[in-house]
Order: sequence, then structure tokens, then C-alpha cells
Amino acid sequence: MVNTADSVSIFAEGTFEEQIQELVVYIARNRSEEERTAFIAPFQAAVTTKDGQKPFDQDEERRKKVFGMVLAEVTALGEGNDKEAEGFFNLVFAHLLNLYSPESSEANEYVQSLLTTLSTPSPNRLSITYRILYCNRLSNLFNVIPRASPLRLAVYRTLLSLATANDNLAALQIEQDEVKKWLSEWNIPEEEKAAFLKSLPMRMQQLAKSLPASSSEAKSAAVDLIATALRLPNIFDFDPLFKLDAIIAVKDNELFSLLQIFLNSELPEFRAWIQSHPTVAEKYNLDVTQLERKIRLLTLASLGFKHVGLNLSYTDIAEALQVEPSDVEKWVIDVIRAGLLWGKLSQTAQSLHISRATPRTFEREQWEILEKRLLAWKSGLAGVLDVVANAKRLTGHLPAQQPQQLAPATA
Repeated sequence: MVNTADSVSIFAEGTFEEQIQELVVYIARNRSEEERTAFIAPFQAAVTTKDGQKPFDQDEERRKKVFGMVLAEVTALGEGNDKEAEGFFNLVFAHLLNLYSPESSEANEYVQSLLTTLSTPSPNRLSITYRILYCNRLSNLFNVIPRASPLRLAVYRTLLSLATANDNLAALQIEQDEVKKWLSEWNIPEEEKAAFLKSLPMRMQQLAKSLPASSSEAKSAAVDLIATALRLPNIFDFDPLFKLDAIIAVKDNELFSLLQIFLNSELPEFRAWIQSHPTVAEKYNLDVTQLERKIRLLTLASLGFKHVGLNLSYTDIAEALQVEPSDVEKWVIDVIRAGLLWGKLSQTAQSLHISRATPRTFEREQWEILEKRLLAWKSGLAGVLDVVANAKRLTGHLPAQQPQQLAPATA
């Protein structure tokens, strides 16, 4: 049963039988008279209480059976107007969560089925679909589900996918404080919370793209996007944000300069920024310890990118990260787990051999580093060809001649 202390109740008039009749008539609305009569007949028989049977209000199993028959026929919004469609689904939700516990497998199965039905509306019926699924002022599916139920996450994910697919994220009015509150309430594993949070920057990025950069809505979305990207522990790629007009439009916001540090700077610049902006972290719900971890990992990744194919000593890494040499291995393991760097530690040599690393951005400096590597690779390959040619000459397979040379690189 629904816990009325933490969900919105739906009050419907009439007996169970009358309400089932109302639902069935709505489903059959687009059928011919003959088809409608044939369609309704099994439901009329199912809700008829025969001699010796308990009344419906005392027979939960019969109510579940009849309700299951109705749900099997719910495959679209129906032919009613928006108000009628909303009333129909609100009544469906009321029966569903009165017959089944939100934690039950049956409730999960039925909710997922309804979400599939509601996730493919025609473009001209998007607004009513949003209202059916989620609206703070209406008794819809999201609000009728108890606050702690994992089903709320399923409903909101459907909403996000629907709004994203139709370029209509602004309709959801995503707010940081509300998302934070939901995550504190939902009884879901931490990895699911992390996955949900990780999807939000992409959605908010699309929202920022969809609005005029100078609009107050776009600026608000841009600031929220920056704060969310900084806050999430597994977001390290900040370069795409600087390609959004809405982000550039908030360059005077205090978070913009912090975002620039995460794109281009290192730990000393971060600490100086925090010291000069003592209230900003609390204002935007940012964890300074978490931010410092991120900037250290990004610093190590950038250092690794400059030394791909080379060895980095523990001393150099410790100096860059401002940690003790004894802590270096822990940070290397963390940066590898984050997917920012690949390499091999040598405890004997106290060094890290860098095989691959991810740059924070790819501009002139990164291109110059890449050019040097290509030239070194070219030189190495020319040496290999010289050795092969000399070996063939010595064995008599080639006449004495000048070793093969690589063609000069073109710009």
C-alpha cells in the first residue's frame, strides 16, 4: 500500500467496479460500436460478483486479476483529450499502488510497462505526457510513488530520455537542490545514484545549447552545468563546456574562472582560487576536498601526457601533486582507474612508465607535443629500416646501396 505520509494521494469517486468500467470505456473509445461492446464484455463479466463470491472490496486477488486485464490493454495515451488522458492514467496509478507494494516485483513490472507506453507519444502530446509522469502540482506517477522507492528513478529517467529526444529539457526545470533531495531519499545503490548524476551534465549541456545564450534561463542552466560538472567526482572532461555559447556568456560568473583552472591549470592555482573565493564552495554545494582530488588527478594526467613513452620518477610526481613520495602509488592507481592515464609502476626504480595519457584539451601546446613524438617515431623507424637494409646486404639479398630513407614529412 502507498504510504500517504510521503506520497501524493489520488481520490477517485465510485466503487472499484465503476472505476474499472470507466477505464475500459476510455480504452475502447476509438473502436466501432460492435467492437467496443465485444471488448467491454469480458470486463463486465469479470467485475460481476456471483453468488458465493466475496465482494470486490474484500477480495484483493480478484481486484488484482481484473486490474491486470486492464493494464494489458493500456498501449497508448488513448483518444481522449489531455484532461481525460491525465485522469485515466492517474486512476491507473491509484489502483496500481493500492494493490501492490512499490517494492514488489509486480509493481516494478507494471510501472516499467506503463513507462514504455508513455515514452513514445506523438509530438503534439508531449506536454500531457510530462504532466502524467511528473508535475509538482498534480497527482501523477512520480508523486504518487513513495519518496524512497527506486521506481521514482525509473520514472525520471524516462522523462529525461523523452525530453532529450524531443529537445525539450527546459520543460523539466531541472534544479540542483531538488535532485540532491531526491538522491538522499531514493533507496537505490550508490552506483545507481552515481550513474544518474553522471548523466545530468550531458542533459544540462543540451539544455544550455537549446536556449539563446543571452537568456536568463540559459545563463542559469550554464552556471548549474558548471557546478554539476565540477561537483561530480567522475567528470574530468571540461573542454566541451567551453564550446557552448551559454558557458562563454557567464564568463563573469565566479565559477567560470574555476572551470578554467580545471581545464588549464594545476594545484597551486586551484588553492589560490579557493583562498580568494572562500564562500563560493558552500554557495554552490562544492566539496573542496573532492575538487582538490580532481585537480590532482588532472595534473598527473597532464604530466603524463608530456612524458608518454618515458619514465616519471616518484619524486617528480610527488612534487607536482604536492604529496609525499610514499603516497604516489595511491594517486597513480586512482588516475589509472579514472581512465586518464595508462602506465606501469616500478617500485624498484621508483618510477612510472607512461604508455598513454589523456590531455585536458588539445590546442597548440598539445599539437607541438604530438609533432615531437611523430618526428621521434619517424627517426626511430628510419633507423629500423637502415638495420634491415644492412642485414639484407650482408646476406647477399640486396646490392650495396644507400639505406632507404623515409620521405620528408609534409606540413
